[in-house]
Amino acid sequence: MKRVIAFTVVLLFMVLAAGTPAEAKVVGKNVEYTADGVTLKGYLAYDTAIKGKAPGILVVHEWWGLNDYARKRARMLAGLGYTALAVDMYGEGKQATHPADAQKFSSAVMMHFDTAKARFMAGEEFLKKQPTVDPGRIAAIGYCFGGGVVLNMARQGADLKGVVSFHGMLGAVKPAEPGVVKAKILVLHGGDDKFTTPEQIAAFKKEMTDAKVDYKFIVYPGAMHSFTNPDATAYGKKFKLPLAYNKKADKESWNEMKKFLGEIFKH
Repeated sequence: MKRVIAFTVVLLFMVLAAGTPAEAKVVGKNVEYTADGVTLKGYLAYDTAIKGKAPGILVVHEWWGLNDYARKRARMLAGLGYTALAVDMYGEGKQATHPADAQKFSSAVMMHFDTAKARFMAGEEFLKKQPTVDPGRIAAIGYCFGGGVVLNMARQGADLKGVVSFHGMLGAVKPAEPGVVKAKILVLHGGDDKFTTPEQIAAFKKEMTDAKVDYKFIVYPGAMHSFTNPDATAYGKKFKLPLAYNKKADKESWNEMKKFLGEIFKH
């Protein structure tokens, strides 16, 4: 009887051990690449259990810069089977801790969009060269400032399968034109976002329709600006800004993104 029990225990251990290599293991690491002589400090995340090449996703940070929140989203994407690169749009890994600095950094990038474009495309080229990435299947997501970046990259004809904007800025550096936009667009917007006016939303929708862009615009009632970031409520209170986390909208918008990526990549 003891021998039977011992054999059963050993057999169970062997079965469990045999399953271990196939288990998902998301890894993230700091990486560097350059654009116009400026060092950009990004964060690459992927799942070591994924075999072959999978789609790549660029993650563009909020106006605070490439911080732990953007890194977390990159790891979450890796957990879905993608290779994700959280890009550095400010250069040298620069971050802001006060809204005044965040406004200064983000405005400088958007006002000199050729620089922003060069930095975004440098990140895209870096991502395409990763051994886990299918260079023909790239998309981008962005938060707040980052949402504005990915929307404007799409407007300018970036070679992306799709872009997703989470509570992003809707203003155009250069309005979309028919035949230019290659990416499908998903906009996930808070119904109580005080940083965007109803007029801006109407103008964005008209711009997309006139340019014959394949887009979808989803509004989450009651959700304020930065609704996906669990730190948003604390930031709002600290700096007296209309920011707040919304757990329901966060979950629903992430699921919309997953569905969207699954559709464009057949993944």
